[in-house]
Amino acid sequence: MFKIKSSFNYVISILFIFCVLNSLSIYAKTSKQLLPVSVQLWSVKDALKADFDGTLSSIADMGFQGVEFAGDFGPYKNNPSALKDKLAKLNLVASSAHIGFDSLTDDTLADTLLFYKTLGVSILFVPWDERAWQPQGITSLTEQLVQVNEIAQRYAMHIGFHNHNKEFNQFQNATYWDAIASNTPNTLPLQLDIGWVHYAGKDPEYFIKKYPGRTLATHLKVRTHPNDGLSPILGENDYPWQKIIETLIVDGATQWLVVEQEEYPNGLTPMQSVAKSKVNLDKILAKMGE
Repeated sequence: MFKIKSSFNYVISILFIFCVLNSLSIYAKTSKQLLPVSVQLWSVKDALKADFDGTLSSIADMGFQGVEFAGDFGPYKNNPSALKDKLAKLNLVASSAHIGFDSLTDDTLADTLLFYKTLGVSILFVPWDERAWQPQGITSLTEQLVQVNEIAQRYAMHIGFHNHNKEFNQFQNATYWDAIASNTPNTLPLQLDIGWVHYAGKDPEYFIKKYPGRTLATHLKVRTHPNDGLSPILGENDYPWQKIIETLIVDGATQWLVVEQEEYPNGLTPMQSVAKSKVNLDKILAKMGE
């Protein structure tokens, strides 16, 4: 009787472990499938200026779940609540936003944070600052980032930094990106732009893993060198997108994949280029979820 009971418990334990492992596998696949995709609106800035609402509708029709703002709010520039409602009607949300330090001064910071919080944005990224690759400027940049991020956290928000290629120039036996990351707290998000990292000849996975949990949003794009033969459309080159995205999920704590299109090939319009990149990214994500 004791042996039967022990065997029964053993079988139950094995089944329980199997169910847990199976659930974890399903969860991992689902996480990959459900990682939301946004688009940086700078990609379609001209279309946005010509027809703001129509462009948002077209983006929603492409299957995007979010948009990352870059300073253009069309007819809603003084009404973030109405813009949030407009996005909701299109099944979109504001995933994040790019914003310059001129909107983060002592006189403007509170109003800026209130605007974006009303819009539903919790993460802001400074997209460009020349101090980021200057030996005499890097310290003041990191100090300012730390200061504004500390204030943003009082609003349950964060302010981080976005890279281009020069942040990966050598500096003090590492790179300027390392200087930014190592001189700011882990609560400060780093928006890694995969296209610019590749352009600089660096490995994006290395930096995602080196600063884990900080790549909360990332730019997926291809940035080409003259005559290198690369297509700027996602999925048309041999970029290891699956591996990069897996690293973002596991090590980066990534919440949003953000498509950005800065080059438009073969006579395609910006909207057509974005749509093509989105279709290819959907195929990559679907394969990862199998």
